Amino acid sequence: MKRMMNMLVLALFIASMTVNVAGAEEVAAKDVGTKDYHLGAGDVLTIGVWGFEDLQGKELVVRPDGKVNFPLVGEVQAAGMSTEELTAKMTTGLSEYVKNPQVTVNVFKFHTTRVYVLGEVAKPGMYELEKQHNLLDAIGIAGSYTKEAAKKKVTIIRKDQTGTPIKVNLMNIWEKGDMTQNYTLNDGDVVYLSDNGKIDIPSILSSAYQLKVFAQ
Repeated sequence: MKRMMNMLVLALFIASMTVNVAGAEEVAAKDVGTKDYHLGAGDVLTIGVWGFEDLQGKELVVRPDGKVNFPLVGEVQAAGMSTEELTAKMTTGLSEYVKNPQVTVNVFKFHTTRVYVLGEVAKPGMYELEKQHNLLDAIGIAGSYTKEAAKKKVTIIRKDQTGTPIKVNLMNIWEKGDMTQNYTLNDGDVVYLSDNGKIDIPSILSSAYQLKVFAQ
């Protein structure tokens, strides 16, 4: 009886360690790059100028060309900038018409990127990533990788793929902190986690197409 109790305690301890490790990886995935967000097409911004009612709370959508149109300033390139950089640019533009303008720029709604996460993940499927659009976010939103996943052989297939798909070794991220492999994903990209390193590209693209049709 005592031996069985000891085995049960050991099993519970191992299970808790597994959950803690998975949780740590999930947190790491969510925290990556949140301080360095750059605006993109589809982001909805609220821009205001303190003391000017007509210029308060303006909701502007970053257009596909990456620009927004604001009174007095006109066309401004927003895509690729941080909110701080856009604030500075708006302040400079308004300074020609307003003395010491106090400009605020906030993201009211982040644009989303549709990606497909397939293979050895807990919940394969199509997902829309908001704010951050990188590899770790995609794997995290799909419930993380399974124990059968070959973490050293992750493949990213671009929607407009013309050359060789991108190969990623997740262990270089976890063990070496190599965030250069945490690639930014674009709309329509496919992330595939293999269990044996043998990837059938045509079948993956076929699966992505089927998911796309199903989602419509």
